[in-house]
Amino acid sequence: MKIAEKTVVQMHYTLKSDEGAVIDSSEGREPLQYIQGMRMIVPGLEKAMVGHDVGDKFDVVVIPAEGYGEYDERMTQEVPLNVFQGVDKVEAGMAFYAQTPGGPMPIRIKSVGEKTAIIDANHELAGKNLNFAIEVVSVREATEDDLKPFEHHCCCGGHDGDHECECGGHGNKENCDGNGGCGCEHHAEHHGK
Repeated sequence: MKIAEKTVVQMHYTLKSDEGAVIDSSEGREPLQYIQGMRMIVPGLEKAMVGHDVGDKFDVVVIPAEGYGEYDERMTQEVPLNVFQGVDKVEAGMAFYAQTPGGPMPIRIKSVGEKTAIIDANHELAGKNLNFAIEVVSVREATEDDLKPFEHHCCCGGHDGDHECECGGHGNKENCDGNGGCGCEHHAEHHGK
């Protein structure tokens, strides 16, 4: 069976930078599973998966616009060090969740000065090409149970009426795009997603 809309796909992957450094890999773990067409992986990779079958091995280069977006300097901000309560020493590279009206948003410390730090809300892979090596492990039709988490649409703010915005069941509330859909990446555990 070939990968098409509403098929459940399992795949092994290795994600590398343009310089060849391994960023993430399913090696030694269970294959990554997602449902085609449900925005559970970055758009460029999802497009490239269409038509492939079990056993296919191929490489995909996903450009920033179809991955985690271009790097946006407007998503950086200088803040006083005292906002990091309970942290003994604030250092560049540390990651935190900032509370926003739309729910928690991941931020990283870009740099630290004497009294302030620059925080960065861009995804750590924003502005970078994503170089995937893919192996398709299994493909099957999605069942009604598989599709149940996708029965409602997210909205900005992380809620849709009485439903909590689960972004495809992965809880990536910070990815709500405000247009009734979610930028659902599986990158909580996997950068391919």
